Amino acid sequence: MQRTWIAVGALAGLGAVAMAALTAHAFGGPDAAARATVRSDVEMQIWHALALLACGLWAPRGGRLADAAGAAFTLGILLFCGGVYAVGVFGLPLGTVAAMGGSLLMAGWALLGLSAVRATRNGHTT
Repeated sequence: MQRTWIAVGALAGLGAVAMAALTAHAFGGPDAAARATVRSDVEMQIWHALALLACGLWAPRGGRLADAAGAAFTLGILLFCGGVYAVGVFGLPLGTVAAMGGSLLMAGWALLGLSAVRATRNGHTT
């Protein structure tokens, strides 16, 4: 899964930069409040793209917990950022989608931390 998390992290980073450019330049962009929302969401997406890269680099030592963290980060980015982008760019509220995504992002951090705590010196988890 190591290459998967690095590839997904790279795609998430690419998507964040594309969304920043799209909202800043396409069709005059959304209004100021929506731009601020999208800017904050782009920042959140970039940080979690980096977290996915960390999962990829850590996966050989972090094992299944690092992979679970990568899955939580991936789903969290899709739901949280997707939900916030839907509101900020299209004015389309998606209910609790962003909240569920945010919970997954937090779970990803918890799983990544747990993978570090449980890792042994020889590179295997217990």
